[in-house]
Amino acid sequence: MGLTSKLDRLKLKSDRGQSSSGNSGTTTPVGETATEEGVPEGSKHSSNDTDDIDEIDNEGQSILMGIISQLRPGCDLSKITLPTFILEKKSMLERITNFFEIPDLLLEADATDDALMRFVLMVKWYLASWHIAPKAVKKPLNPILGELFACYWDNLPGDSTAYYISEQTSHHPPKSSYFYLIPERKIRVDGVVIPQSKFLGNSSAALMNGWGHVQLGNRGGETYIMNQPNVYCRGILFGKLRYELGDQMVIKCPKTGFEANIDFKTKGFISGTYDAIEGTIKNTNTGESLYSITGKWNEVMDIKNLATGKKEVLFDTSTTRIFEPKTRPIEEQLEYESRRLWAPTINALGKRDHELATNEKAKVEGDQRIKAKKRLEDGVEFHPKLFRPVTDKDKGAQDLEYVIYKRFDLESDPETLRQTIFDTMPILPGQIDNASLQIPAFKKNTTETPEQEHFVDAPAAPADAPPV
Repeated sequence: MGLTSKLDRLKLKSDRGQSSSGNSGTTTPVGETATEEGVPEGSKHSSNDTDDIDEIDNEGQSILMGIISQLRPGCDLSKITLPTFILEKKSMLERITNFFEIPDLLLEADATDDALMRFVLMVKWYLASWHIAPKAVKKPLNPILGELFACYWDNLPGDSTAYYISEQTSHHPPKSSYFYLIPERKIRVDGVVIPQSKFLGNSSAALMNGWGHVQLGNRGGETYIMNQPNVYCRGILFGKLRYELGDQMVIKCPKTGFEANIDFKTKGFISGTYDAIEGTIKNTNTGESLYSITGKWNEVMDIKNLATGKKEVLFDTSTTRIFEPKTRPIEEQLEYESRRLWAPTINALGKRDHELATNEKAKVEGDQRIKAKKRLEDGVEFHPKLFRPVTDKDKGAQDLEYVIYKRFDLESDPETLRQTIFDTMPILPGQIDNASLQIPAFKKNTTETPEQEHFVDAPAAPADAPPV
């Protein structure tokens, strides 16, 4: 029996009264954006949102078993086409914006004068973001090479605005590069997400390689460097299907010497609990441990001052205030922008029409393979449009692998910073497409200017640049 015919016969848990939420609501259409200043965490996903429904029962798992029977422990899952009912209705490029949906915590950290307290608040901001995810076991769509996603926030506290640009800069292995900016506060984030999928038997793992750099321009360019915990999907062959975050996450600030090491604990086969974290904040200059952090990353996290013994709540996820990103209308977006590119697939997923979703997804991936073959035949290389590879001259940025090609000087006034990002890519409704985004990408020049720290502009495309 074929995959799609099996999917037609799936009985969804929600139809049997076994959904994870008993609330009612409606699904937000693709392209619709929130306009509220901040929405409660519970309202981001409704019970009718397919991202919150585990569309897998015994027969659903037999489909996964049919796929997994071809695999061996430790093999790479990136080349395996998984059933669409476990797909989230967004690309990985958009999924990354979860980190920026609690901006009030980031702004609070930036406004704090005490360096240690500022570091604690940066740790709080980063830990708070991990619970923003579908309630069901879902994975984002894998971006195709050259895929773009841009969005903005025009309703942040203190009349601040924020802008986000991302691009899939590599396909094998997958690398998602991103850039985020709050012009009024001189806050800049550069990062790359490099997921590596592995099959482990009854589990699959997404080993989340890559780093993020957060620069606070008003704090003398103070930079916070952080990685991510790994993601595990349990119960593929037997038991309940669920995901866990696991392994160690590091947050460090080289300028101040403060560093946080957070251990995301996975549940043992017999003992232990789900979703627990345990970690410390220390001063690497003195070796002194300053705080301990415990709790659950998706419930309540506590922090204890090791000098005084005082313990208090670091963050309670039930109080989360979400600021959802906004985008240009679908009809204004570029062909390779995520929401336009995947719109037919996402709409089919929203209707739970998995046969149609499978077909639409295959069209996008098939077109990608044709373009890759054409590049191979023509002997040309792919070059990202918005990001360039880092070089030895990019001080402290080697772990990012790619950085945005435009130069953003955080000492510039907010309007100059804002205009520079608009010159990079259209983000707001009604903005005219940058002509350079309509032509093949070219290799970016990495020649530095004397005043550059580690990001530069790219010149116009050279006349002999190869087509891609």
